[in-house]
Amino acid sequence: MTDTDGTVPFWERKQLEAMTADEWESLCDGCGRCCTHKLEDADTGDVYATQIACRLLDCESCLCSDYPNRLNEVPDCLQVTPSIARNSDWLPKSCAYRRIAEGRGLAWWHPLVSGSRATVHTAGVSVRGRVLPEPIVDPEDYEDHIVDWIQEEPLT
Repeated sequence: MTDTDGTVPFWERKQLEAMTADEWESLCDGCGRCCTHKLEDADTGDVYATQIACRLLDCESCLCSDYPNRLNEVPDCLQVTPSIARNSDWLPKSCAYRRIAEGRGLAWWHPLVSGSRATVHTAGVSVRGRVLPEPIVDPEDYEDHIVDWIQEEPLT
């Protein structure tokens, strides 16, 4: 794949650590899958995704409503780094950071490939219409909202 100017796109020619801050940020496809609550089994260490969205996730746009301050506002929010992209099973298989780290490239619906931020939604990859806002769910009930689809690779 080449960019319109004939060059190889940055995500195909650069290691994650070599990307500029803007390039790194542009890898996020805006699906919102990583912004759902995860539960960890204390005995096994297994991590389970829930359909409960972080309180800062705009469930319509699937973007963080306070991205610059998210790490201060949500104590368990994690900054995705190259190390996390390579070593964290909790990142969805569809995540661009994980896909690049695993050498799988970007999917057709990724905005950098499709040219549109809407394709992540039209392809059914985003959490739009599939999650519950954190404030309406009692934390005691989180286990009742464990789902498999967040971790699955979309079939699109």
